[in-house]
Amino acid sequence: MTLRAWLSFVFLALLCISPGFSADAENGYVVDVPVPLGGQSATALIGQLERLAKSAPQDGRLDVVLRYDAESSGGEATSFEDALKVARAVTGDRLRSLRIVSFVQGSVTGHSLLPILASDSILLSSGARLIDASAGESDQDETIVLAYQSIAARRGLFPKPVVAALIDPDVELAWVSNVGGGKSFAGGEELVKLRETGEVLEEEVWSAAGVPATVSADQLRSARIAAGIVETLEEAAEVLDLAQIIPVESDAIGGVTNGVLLEITGSISRSRVRRWQSNLNGSLVEGSVNTWLIALDSIGGDLDQSASLASSFAMPEPPLRTVVGLVSKEARSDSALLAVACKPLYMTPDAILGGTGADEISLTDLDNHDELIDSIARATKRPVGLIRGLLCSDLEVYRYTNKKTGRVKYTTPADLVSQSDDPDLERDRWEKGERIEMKEGLTAERAIELGLADGRSDSLDDVARRSGMEAVPKPVSDRGLVRFVERLGRSQGLMMILLMVGFVALSAEMNAPGMGVPGFLAMVCFGLFFWMNYLAGTAEWLELVLLMLGLCCIALEIFVIPGFGIFGIGGLIMTIASIVLMSQTFVLPQNSYQLAVITRGLWAALGSLLGLFGGFVLMRQFFPHLPLFRHLIMETPDAEAIHQAEKLADFSALLHQTGQTTTPLRPSGKARFGDQVVQVVSDGSMIDKGVSVTVIDVQGAKVVVEE
Repeated sequence: MTLRAWLSFVFLALLCISPGFSADAENGYVVDVPVPLGGQSATALIGQLERLAKSAPQDGRLDVVLRYDAESSGGEATSFEDALKVARAVTGDRLRSLRIVSFVQGSVTGHSLLPILASDSILLSSGARLIDASAGESDQDETIVLAYQSIAARRGLFPKPVVAALIDPDVELAWVSNVGGGKSFAGGEELVKLRETGEVLEEEVWSAAGVPATVSADQLRSARIAAGIVETLEEAAEVLDLAQIIPVESDAIGGVTNGVLLEITGSISRSRVRRWQSNLNGSLVEGSVNTWLIALDSIGGDLDQSASLASSFAMPEPPLRTVVGLVSKEARSDSALLAVACKPLYMTPDAILGGTGADEISLTDLDNHDELIDSIARATKRPVGLIRGLLCSDLEVYRYTNKKTGRVKYTTPADLVSQSDDPDLERDRWEKGERIEMKEGLTAERAIELGLADGRSDSLDDVARRSGMEAVPKPVSDRGLVRFVERLGRSQGLMMILLMVGFVALSAEMNAPGMGVPGFLAMVCFGLFFWMNYLAGTAEWLELVLLMLGLCCIALEIFVIPGFGIFGIGGLIMTIASIVLMSQTFVLPQNSYQLAVITRGLWAALGSLLGLFGGFVLMRQFFPHLPLFRHLIMETPDAEAIHQAEKLADFSALLHQTGQTTTPLRPSGKARFGDQVVQVVSDGSMIDKGVSVTVIDVQGAKVVVEE
């Protein structure tokens, strides 16, 4: 190892153990600046920076890179007022918590230069240039010159002569070496005086008088005005000592970002997708919403439905601009198509994209959706071969590299040559690489590497901020009760409580002859447990479970239990609730239309129940008189015959006698009167075994006692 290398190693070691050194580098954000800068985009840019400032740490500053893209042009159309508004905001107190770094990748002209002069630091690509801030101005305005000098002086990044030359083409600018040593900038009359007095030892003219100034990246770097020359954000992060520079979506700068949140959890089904799509479309009615934020944690379930919803994500129509996605835990099977249709797509560090899930997707299923998958891949600029591989584990996807151009393609061996007239020639053009294993899904790191995801994020709040929103937007649906129910449906603790309560209620019912409240409670608990454990705890399945439980309770009340009690009342309530919920997409009405819908649903439910009871009445009245249906109806019991049968067992002699219970009375049981053990029933209270009781009433074979 050379002496220089050893010294570098020692320096780094000392730096690492010094108190001011932190091994955990921070993240920065990059915001694309529109060129030319207009009134609306200037306001939106300031708003975006203010939102980032609110998220800055209290004890530090947040690095924000303002990127001027290499394709930017037309800066001469930027008005001075709009540029000054941005520059004043950048140097003002409200953005004090931000360190603003301008990253110039192309040529910037006109007043678009002013926010660059207001920056804390500047980075440039090798071909970047700053050209003539006065472009677009017909006459020289002293007010504009003073504003430029004032803004530049606040930062002290650009020397005064450089600013003067950029704003005034008549000013000559030179970088001079003085006789006394040192180098400095001089321009205009100052440069003339230095030359006349002979104080200039050497000079490098940057801009001649009468020629609009053009300053290159090399010049700015050599004068130590620029912090460095970099080509990519990764290189910029190294210069700024950042872990990574995270993009803030450019759409957020083109106008105010207003979004809604859709949480896609559990399984994918036709009814759920229909509800999601209806609610998402409803959010666009007023025209203020332009962004959908999709939070995904799903095992899939229906490729057809996922494909339908994914097409609306990948190809948003105005006023919708962006569909932003976050995979919080997993997006498996067909739900992976929903994820990759979002642009941008973020994943939490532990999230999984793709892999086997609820729906087993075959090659035939993929072929049926080929055109749609291709359109989603084109719209999101994602590799179509990798999308197909995410969905079907039977597909063998490889990395191919063009031998001549180095272009990379991910596809199957068959698809590689499917569109070629000469398959052998096409196959020879590509070098086959590794197989991309996706059967178990892709981690966040791997998905980002392959271009299927755009970044990592730890929370919805972070994704919302990157997308231009101040906070996580409100959920897309106003069905707060539905979201609450589905959260309960995924609660493991509630599932165990229901199971425990169900068995306790069942035990109580078995110890009390007849069917009552414990039996009804056990039935409801077991039904809800089945819904949570086997039906994914979704609101739609809950509606079906309620309907089935309600009908079963009514049937028990009619055919098994005499009278009309808890099973009848509970069954009616559950049946009406399920019919009403199935007939609408909301719980509580919020407007006249929804009120009309819920009214129709209630009348339909009541009409159905009236039809049920009316049918029983008609059967009882008319079927006994029709020969075809007579055998379906039980004959009405003879009251006189029942009375005579009851007289065979005469317990009237026990009236007012005292005995002792041989079993608990809850409320029926047995009691001993002398040598005789008789079936008795209490007057309604529960009586324990071995308690003295007195007969208070005898009705045929029915003996009523009290303690």
